[in-house]
Amino acid sequence: MKIELENIRPQDIEKRSFEIITQELGARTFPQDQELIIKRCIHTSADFEYADSLCFSENAVARAMEAIREGACIVTDTQMARAGINKKVLARFGGEVYNFMSDEDVAKEAKERGCTRAAVCMEKAAKLDKKLIFAIGNAPTALIRLYEMIQDGQISPALIIGVPVGFVNVVQSKELIMETQIPYIVARGRKGGSNIAACICNALLYMMSSDRG
Repeated sequence: MKIELENIRPQDIEKRSFEIITQELGARTFPQDQELIIKRCIHTSADFEYADSLCFSENAVARAMEAIREGACIVTDTQMARAGINKKVLARFGGEVYNFMSDEDVAKEAKERGCTRAAVCMEKAAKLDKKLIFAIGNAPTALIRLYEMIQDGQISPALIIGVPVGFVNVVQSKELIMETQIPYIVARGRKGGSNIAACICNALLYMMSSDRG
């Protein structure tokens, strides 16, 4: 069998990828502020289910971008997500990316209390005197703890990106976040991951950089 390869210059690969994504989506259309995020998630994962599973609260994208312009910081539940976020672009707006999973005090407290480090990380983040966006791609316990703290009035995030991947309490944790009044971008179902969490953050930053010219 003869395999035919496309002759694409390295700098054009991403552009060609998005052309293929648009072509395969066919006649489907999305709200303008959501389209790039959806397509970038598909580009990152090669999974077209994100066209259906990504859910956005009302004005979530606009509110997220406003928060970033005001210097919001991003908190992740994995070092992988933190590594994948474009920190240079975020820094232009005065923001930083935080991850506390490797902190000794977090590990110690989680062990003593018999809970996950991700849950303790959310508590530690809540003590930051900053506007916060949470990008959760791995731990449903992080979303559950955020939900509990929101209900108790301990925290009011600017945005929650809820895209943990897996089987145990993953679906339920995402649904909990969608019951709150907090702006959210959630991937319903079992799919997601740290790469998707970082991808959504970067899509927001990319759109803001484009707006700046």
